[in-house]
Amino acid sequence: MSENENSQNEKNELLDALNSVEEVNVGDVVKGEVLAIDDDKQVIVGIQGTGVEGVVPLKELSTQRVEDVNEVAKVGDVLDLVVISRIGTDKENGSYLLSHRRLEARKVWDDVEKEYEAGHTIKAPVTQVVKGGLVVDAGVRGFIPASMIDDHYVEDLSAYKGQELELKIIEIEPSENRLILSHRAVVEKQREAQRAEALQTLQAGEIVTGKVARLTNFGAFVDLGGIDGLVHVSEISFERVEKPADVLKVGQEVKVKILSVDADRERVSLSIKATLPEPWDGIEEKAPQGAVLDGKVKRLTSFGAFVEVFPGVEGLVHISQISHQHIATPNDVLSVGQEIKVKVLDVRPDEKRLALSIKALEEKPQASEGENENRGNNNRGGNNNRRNNRSNRSASERSTANAPEESTGFTLGDLIGDELKNAENNNDEK
Repeated sequence: MSENENSQNEKNELLDALNSVEEVNVGDVVKGEVLAIDDDKQVIVGIQGTGVEGVVPLKELSTQRVEDVNEVAKVGDVLDLVVISRIGTDKENGSYLLSHRRLEARKVWDDVEKEYEAGHTIKAPVTQVVKGGLVVDAGVRGFIPASMIDDHYVEDLSAYKGQELELKIIEIEPSENRLILSHRAVVEKQREAQRAEALQTLQAGEIVTGKVARLTNFGAFVDLGGIDGLVHVSEISFERVEKPADVLKVGQEVKVKILSVDADRERVSLSIKATLPEPWDGIEEKAPQGAVLDGKVKRLTSFGAFVEVFPGVEGLVHISQISHQHIATPNDVLSVGQEIKVKVLDVRPDEKRLALSIKALEEKPQASEGENENRGNNNRGGNNNRRNNRSNRSASERSTANAPEESTGFTLGDLIGDELKNAENNNDEK
C-alpha cells in the first residue's frame, strides 16, 4: 500500500472517530467509566462515546448515605449517570457534573408514580421525626403529616422512628420532590375489614379479651380487634362505680362478656362484671344470722342506710335499727363513707337481701326514775301488753329483711319502721 493510501486511511479513521463523538447535554443519561477517585472523594469518569470527562461528587453517588466511596465505586466500574451541568467552557476543555443519585431517584419517582396510578400502597421506614409529622425513606424523601399518622391522636411521634409503615400515596409531584403519604388511610381500611369480620364472628354470651380504648363518664369502650364494644358503667363492677376512670385505664387488658351484637348499627354491648364471681355466692357462710361485720355506709335514704359489708354486697340498716334513740332521718347520725359495725339480722341469698342492725350491738339506755315509777303504777294488767310489744318488736326486727328495695332487692311494701316506732313509744308510755 502506498504512502498516500495510508495517509488517506488515517484521515478517514479520524473523521469516523470525530463523527462518532456524541454531544453531551444537561439532562442526558450517560454511562461513565470510573477513571480515578480524587482527594476530595470525587469520582472522575470518562463519559462513554463523548471523549470528555465528568465528575461525580460523593453526595451524588447514591440515594443512601455513603461513608466510604470505595464501597460504591472502583476504578473500571461503569456507572449510569445523569448530566447535571457543565463545568468550565469549551475553550477550557471543560467537563461535566454528573449524578448517580438523581438517576436512582428519577427511577424511584417513576416507580412510585406507577404505584400511585394503580392505587397501590408502598412500604417505607421512618427515618426522622420532625415538627408536624414523620419523614420516611421511600427511595425518595416522603412526608407523613401528623394528622395522617394513625386513626387516633398520637402524642409521642418518636415511637414510630425506625418502624416500617404501609402507606397510601396522597400526593406526588416529582418536579418538586413532593411526596405526601398517609398511614392513617391504611389503618382505617384495615379496621373496616376487621370490623366487618368481628360483627360476623362475635356472638352474644361469649367471653373474650380486649383492651380499654377510651373512657367516658357513661362507660368504657373496649377494642375487640377491629371494633369497639361499650361496657356501660353499670356493667363494670358489682360495686357501685361513679366514674369508669376510677377503676379502669386506657390500654388495660380486660375480660368481657358479650351481651349483644347489633350488626346493622355496628354496636356491641359488653360486661366486665359478668365475668367476675357473683358477690352473693356463699353469703350464708360469709354473713350468717347473728354475725357481726365491718361495713361502710354507701347510701342514705329516708328509711335507712345501705351498708356494704363485702365488695358488691350491701345490706339495709332500717331506720328503726340505727339507734335506740328516736331519730328523724339516718343523716342525723350517719354519713356516707362512714365505717361501722353491724349485726346480721336476716339473710336471704335467693332474694339478695341482707337485714342489718347497728343498735343490736349497742347497750339499751336504762329508763329514768320517773319512767320506772310510771311503769310500776301501770304494771298491773300490763304484762300482757308488754309481752305483746316485745313479741311485735321481735317480729318487726326479723321482718327488716323485707325492708325497702333499691339495688339490694328490698321492697317499699315491706316497710315496718312506723310499726316499730309505735310499738316502742307505746311501751315507753306505759
